[in-house]
Amino acid sequence: MRIKLPEAVRWIIGELQGHGYEAYAVGGCVRDSILCKEPKDWDITTSARPEQVKEIFERTIDTGIRHGTVTVLQNHVGYEVTTYRIDGEYEDARHPKEVVYTTDVRRDLMRRDFTINAMAYNERSGLVDEFGGVSDLKRGVIRCVGNASERFAEDALRMFRAVRFAAQLDFEIENETAEAICCLAENLRKISAERIQMELTKLLMSPHPQKLRLLYELGLSAVVLPEFDVMMETRQNNPHHCDTVGGHTIRALMEVPADKILRYTMLLHDVAKPQCCSVDEAGICHFYGHPEEGEKIAKRILRRLKLDNATTDAVCRLVRYHDSNPVLTAGGVRRAVYRIGQDCFPALFDVKRADILAQSDYKRLEKLEALDCYRRLYGEIMDRKECLSLKELAVSGSDFIAAGIKPGPEIGRALHALLEIVIEEPEKNTKEYLMRYTLENLFI
Repeated sequence: MRIKLPEAVRWIIGELQGHGYEAYAVGGCVRDSILCKEPKDWDITTSARPEQVKEIFERTIDTGIRHGTVTVLQNHVGYEVTTYRIDGEYEDARHPKEVVYTTDVRRDLMRRDFTINAMAYNERSGLVDEFGGVSDLKRGVIRCVGNASERFAEDALRMFRAVRFAAQLDFEIENETAEAICCLAENLRKISAERIQMELTKLLMSPHPQKLRLLYELGLSAVVLPEFDVMMETRQNNPHHCDTVGGHTIRALMEVPADKILRYTMLLHDVAKPQCCSVDEAGICHFYGHPEEGEKIAKRILRRLKLDNATTDAVCRLVRYHDSNPVLTAGGVRRAVYRIGQDCFPALFDVKRADILAQSDYKRLEKLEALDCYRRLYGEIMDRKECLSLKELAVSGSDFIAAGIKPGPEIGRALHALLEIVIEEPEKNTKEYLMRYTLENLFI
């Protein structure tokens, strides 16, 4: 098997070999190359010690020197070069207390997580595949190197990574590997929220976010996202639905583009339904108030997972308004944009469409037609460049001050009052009208 190495990677490997050391491209870049995917990063493993690597190459950075990693800079791009190593005892279910260097590439590959990531390649020796990585790629299987329980006991995050790789590659998790995850899922509590969030984001952004179901089936979501377990177990006896809340959520994830804000919104848009469920005399379930309550719960979850503030804010607003349906007039749509915020309003159409497509067929055509009308009205408003925010008003606070109005909070309140007028009657967004109205009605 031949893999086309980038020129810089070939040069680094060649330099190491030229100085008497072994060197290979290793890990995910080899896996992706075999799958005919473009690797995002190229990692190199070598028998050379870190100090020897630094002697060979002119420009290096000690990025992970404690664990044997030196970054070699070539044409302003960094390539991680790591010495063959054997990990020592793991003390926190994540990091080894120490590493021991070895000169045997096979022993280095033995410490890696999954067979598909435990392959190495150079043009001199060809592919080193001691654990059946190519076979597992062909079978579409995620399988641990060696004993699965030992691999997960060493690093608990590997359990989440198994699901993430399954989602990215549309693979199945091999039975022994899945059984070990079920047994050791509680160890995931030892992993930081930041690392959990990174893996969850990659899973959600993958081509197959429906693999989220594996988190529930393997017991991982019970540890890191218990709200999802409750959703998976909450039935919706309602004509608009044909699945549990969690099942509907998974279907909705599959209907939106791979955008971080959209995928997190669909994950959490119905998170409050279990708490808001009520049943009428006919046995029909209702979920009154779930968008508003969902905004609060979503904010707690996203903060717990250490999501950035911008993503958290946008997701929470979309969760709050995902089920809102304004009067389908230009005025009704302008009020909706003003209320929700123009910055994330366009995303609402993707959210609502995914929500509808993940529901039952009941009134689906009418819902989609109404959504198309909603989108069309918004497009017409944008084409006419109608005022939807304070920055688009024909007047500003400086205009009031120039007219002799004393600076203070009253100016801000006046601007908001003017915006309410313009939202209803866009033709009044002229400086002449707004200044006259302000001086006659707001600052008498």
